[in-house]
Amino acid sequence: MHTAQFSISTLNNLYEISGVEVGQHFYWQIGSFQVHAQVLITSWIVISILLSLAVFATRDLQTIPTSGQNFVEYVLEFIRDLTRTQIGEEEYRPWVPFIGTMFLSIFVSNWSGALLPWRVFELPHGESAAPTNDINTTVALALLTSVAYFYAGPHKKGLNYFGKYIQPTPVLLPINILEDFTKPLSLSFRLFGNILADELVVAVLISLVPLVIPIPMMFLGLFTSAIQALIFATLAAAYIGESLEGHH
Repeated sequence: MHTAQFSISTLNNLYEISGVEVGQHFYWQIGSFQVHAQVLITSWIVISILLSLAVFATRDLQTIPTSGQNFVEYVLEFIRDLTRTQIGEEEYRPWVPFIGTMFLSIFVSNWSGALLPWRVFELPHGESAAPTNDINTTVALALLTSVAYFYAGPHKKGLNYFGKYIQPTPVLLPINILEDFTKPLSLSFRLFGNILADELVVAVLISLVPLVIPIPMMFLGLFTSAIQALIFATLAAAYIGESLEGHH
């Protein structure tokens, strides 16, 4: 009885912690759920940009590529090389679309926060920002990576996959399980923290020195945003490669 009461109390405390928020948000009510509308709006804009670029770049493919097609092929080759390096020559091909989608989504989201004047669009509550400026977005991306990670291993190895949790000794079982649960936390908080910190620094500098310093800081923000997208995609591919490791 006491154990059940303790469990219920623990769940209630976790639910209250999940309701902690930073700043104000503009909500939409969808059924019985409240969602951050500003994140959905900016995410749809990013998705529209990616789809428009994809359609525009592939609508007239040539045997001898033009400059635009050359750029698209360079991006694809970059993503293929990244995926092949982390996952391996034999297993990487099915994962190129997933890793490429992750990289391009985060890259465009991060750059949209630095280049697009989101704050011009006024909302009833809160303000618009890059989708990756919201912890819900980065957690969702990290959970998608975890789903891919837990799918890849058992799909290729079957039940033998779970033998890795007792390697090199069964004593390490709790640590090995905990390691898998910390991976999405690390991915989500790293991306969220860096993007949020970058936007806060630029906002503070603009308010203090509005003419000179913010411009180089914005260029630095573009660079760090691209690096964060690369780090996330590289780690996602590395985790999937780790899950597939040993299956040949």
